[in-house]
Amino acid sequence: MQQRRIPHSAGAAGAKAAGTPAVDMPYEPEIRTWSRDGTVTVVIRGELDIAGEPVLKSALEDAVNQCRDHVELDLGGVGFCDCSGLNVLLAARRHAAGQGKTLSVGAIGPAVTNLLIKTGTWPLLAGTWAAKDARSGETEDALSDEIEDAPGAEDLLAEVAHLRRAMRTRPAIDQATGVLMATFSLTSEDAWAVLVTVSQNTNTKLHHIAEEVLAAVQGDSLPDGLQTQLAAAVGALRADEGSSSG
Repeated sequence: MQQRRIPHSAGAAGAKAAGTPAVDMPYEPEIRTWSRDGTVTVVIRGELDIAGEPVLKSALEDAVNQCRDHVELDLGGVGFCDCSGLNVLLAARRHAAGQGKTLSVGAIGPAVTNLLIKTGTWPLLAGTWAAKDARSGETEDALSDEIEDAPGAEDLLAEVAHLRRAMRTRPAIDQATGVLMATFSLTSEDAWAVLVTVSQNTNTKLHHIAEEVLAAVQGDSLPDGLQTQLAAAVGALRADEGSSSG
């Protein structure tokens, strides 16, 4: 388990003075993360404002990079959130979508709920919506109608379209992960790490690499450059494992 503490002198007293509903939170807001079954859970306690923006951004980027499938945020202990905090949350969701992953809010308190509703961003971060959107065209249409008149609706609809594209590419990525597991005798986490490494090193979208891997399984030739990158990533992974065990 990883724990980050954000120095913040305002603390709970500042939230209460501003009229925010009382939330049981530590004097110093903190961020804790842990991983299970491909999901990284991020528990945040305290205040999400400009003072904590750098640490929050770093923690969420790390969580997205480390997860296999999904990042779930527990914001139940957040007593205050302003636009700085919201922008970091939305940026993290975009970062996740770019990797074919999802990020959503599980637990949530009144302060964040009010902000998401007022800004029309609730549909983008609501925990139950992402899974429904991946399966139901009717849900997608309803979501578009819901945010059509929200502030910044054009940007929000673009966000939704981006997430839908990411969800459609997910099956290919999962299949390619399975191919690498079988080919190189890797765990699912290691196979995922190899795909991500190659994607980053070649500046190629993850789903494009997955499609090339699947095409090779069906009889097409794997491009020499990609074959070299995959072999290098697997070799580096095994070298790291060897040095760790030694």
